[in-house]
Amino acid sequence: MSTRPDPSTTDATRRPVSVTGVARMKERGERIVMVTAYDFPSARVAERAGVDVVLVGDSGAMTVLGYDSTVPVTVDEMLVLVRAVRRGLQTPLLVGDLPFGSYELSDEQAVATALRFVKEGGCEAVKLEGGGPTSAARARAIVAAGIPVMGHVGLTPQTANALGGYRAQGRTVDAALRVAREAAALQEAGCFSLVFEAVPTAVAGEIMARTTVPVIGIGAGEVTDGQVLVFHDLLGIRDGQGARFVKRYADLQDAMVAGVQAYAEDVRSGDYPQAEHSYAIDGQVLAEFRNALS
Repeated sequence: MSTRPDPSTTDATRRPVSVTGVARMKERGERIVMVTAYDFPSARVAERAGVDVVLVGDSGAMTVLGYDSTVPVTVDEMLVLVRAVRRGLQTPLLVGDLPFGSYELSDEQAVATALRFVKEGGCEAVKLEGGGPTSAARARAIVAAGIPVMGHVGLTPQTANALGGYRAQGRTVDAALRVAREAAALQEAGCFSLVFEAVPTAVAGEIMARTTVPVIGIGAGEVTDGQVLVFHDLLGIRDGQGARFVKRYADLQDAMVAGVQAYAEDVRSGDYPQAEHSYAIDGQVLAEFRNALS
């Protein structure tokens, strides 16, 4: 069976979204829709739903690979997810998350990793976390190599332990100033877009007034240029409610469990499979087969 995207499931009137297209959306005041995806089926859902940007986030470490955090996931594991998503997309801009430990050591390491995401994964841009001197320098080096970079400030899950855990950032003067400085540093480094995560809305609004590139919010209120949510969070394919900023638009995990339970009950009771689920064979062929067996 072919795994190529079915053109009939894509809106033919939509043009592929580019980095410059995202900038134009901000200029026109159009809200930018971004979701995460980690495999071919979720990419097809994002495509058919008409989202603008798809992020293969390192959150896939927890949502689909079963890790306790984003820290353990490797570049090779991320590239498996990226390639699967690439095969399912035609229109949205594809951004790949550089995992922890794959860009911090040097500019050369950062560029080499980013190149793999583009050459092997088919990404059109990469994302890295943090806006301190190291992250800003790595972003600048990757941009200089010709690869668009999306920055990420506020709550940065890769370094959550250093931030005091998974909690909102920017609730003190010093913390808010840090977020503002990091956003400015990433913009100065050439990032085409920024993600603000778990930042008080009023703080995000003040920084937005000083930011010229598109800003995607996740737990940063309505003041940003767009929003991103994790695929499994917004569709309820997980246990628990998730972070405060998550709005569930479906409860698919409950439906999935119910479906598998119904299947298991049918198998155990003998109600599945029925004749309509089976294949027939010509009677003469069957007779010849029986003779051959004997």
